[in-house]
Amino acid sequence: MKVALITPPYPLEEAPSPPLGICYVAAACEAAGAEVMIIDYIVSRYTPEKLWRQLDEFQPDVVGATSVTLNFPAGAEILKAVKHHCPSVITVMGGPHVSFDARNTLTRFPDIDAIIIGEAENTLMQWLPAAKNRSAWHGIKGLAFFEDEKFISTGPGDFIENLDVLPLPSRHLLPLSKYKALGFPISIITSRGCPNKCIFCLGRKMVGFKVRYRDPVRVADEIEMILDSGFERINIADDLFTANKKRVKAVCEEIINRGLRFGWSAFARVDTVDEETLGIMKKAGCDAVSFGIESGNPEMLKRVKKRITLDQARKAVQACKQVGMIAHASFMVGLPGETQQTMQDSLDFARELDIEHGYHFLAPFPGTTVRDHLDDYDLQILTDNWTRYDANKAIVKTSHLDPATMESFVARAYRPMIERWETLKQKCAKGKCTPEEGLAVESEQRLKLIFDILSKDMIEDIGSSQNTENDPVTDLSTRVARKTEMDPDFVCRYIRQWHEKGYLGYSQTNGRIKWGWTLNKSLN
Repeated sequence: MKVALITPPYPLEEAPSPPLGICYVAAACEAAGAEVMIIDYIVSRYTPEKLWRQLDEFQPDVVGATSVTLNFPAGAEILKAVKHHCPSVITVMGGPHVSFDARNTLTRFPDIDAIIIGEAENTLMQWLPAAKNRSAWHGIKGLAFFEDEKFISTGPGDFIENLDVLPLPSRHLLPLSKYKALGFPISIITSRGCPNKCIFCLGRKMVGFKVRYRDPVRVADEIEMILDSGFERINIADDLFTANKKRVKAVCEEIINRGLRFGWSAFARVDTVDEETLGIMKKAGCDAVSFGIESGNPEMLKRVKKRITLDQARKAVQACKQVGMIAHASFMVGLPGETQQTMQDSLDFARELDIEHGYHFLAPFPGTTVRDHLDDYDLQILTDNWTRYDANKAIVKTSHLDPATMESFVARAYRPMIERWETLKQKCAKGKCTPEEGLAVESEQRLKLIFDILSKDMIEDIGSSQNTENDPVTDLSTRVARKTEMDPDFVCRYIRQWHEKGYLGYSQTNGRIKWGWTLNKSLN
């Protein structure tokens, strides 16, 4: 059986890592005996015609897509295009959005044959051998589908108690050279599960309240494989890496004992860290942690069941500073009962902490407590246009605040940061910045360049040319600079760098040069 797995388009501005979930899904499909292809539209342009060419070449029996709420509409439209071109192909979708909106999804998008609910691996390994026998679907947990116009759900699948039985994610199926050029960290998980009950989050419902841990040896093995493949930075994407201090110590000691040298970051709660824990994380290479503080108002924290205090946040941030680790705080705007004063409390607290911080707007995803029990809260959801669920715009209102007021507050909160950044750029333009400041400013331009190249399939479209006596890197850079309207010397510097690092390569045939993104170094 052949299985094509699709990652729908996702904004590059959201700093996507190589998608981890679909790599676990791909590994499960391979374990079930399938030949698997990942079609990645995060780092390449999507068109139906391009998709149809890829399907014609691979000839899959099953096509699956995974998505979050933001790119669910794109994923659903892609599966519709699949059915239009290949009516006999079985289409399936997974991910947090459809797991909690299965009936509505299947009703609105009849081109989706089935939905996998929750953790996908076990369900997939049972379902794939029976995919062409619809009568067998009833006996497989974790599926939703329509049969004779009747909605069928076999209920959620069982959580995988021993994560070490899962095959390692099949990252080798991704276009890793593109992600390396993009430059964001690659993600791993060391555990699944979240014991907390925050009303705005799906973590507990999607992966269970019990935290299930991977063997630290297996974690370090995977890290070694990632480093061997050329990535230099890792993000531990556990819902709560610091849930168990002894376990954190075990993972860090395994990294230290192997002499692995790399930078990494993790998500943490302010009530689960101390100076000792952060110290060993720092020794193992961790240089940054992200805390979801959400609000600077104690009553708001209780309302959303965050179960932390502002004093715990102060102590956690101070511990980070003591060990020399970057702390980042995330605050949420538009929580139930939000007022001008609660927003101001968040701004004041962020300034008091004196660390990097950001603001996101509440996005009440399907399945969240705040959405499922909306009548219990001072909150009104204004749209079910899922493409607006990116947490960058207000899509709710409270009895005290409308979206415009919330957005005005966030714009005002960000204004000093934006002004400092603009001042720094002007300083660099005059040649008066430090080398570190210069690199920071240049990184903004580098991202603009790589975003343009990837989103427009630029290497694929203009990477072929007549062979000349000119340097091939210079020739390609000239064409890219013309297309992006960027400085040719700047473009050439990065094209050459990507070529020297092995991300880009070229071949010479019949008097022509053809550039392309290189195939992956083996991760097996």
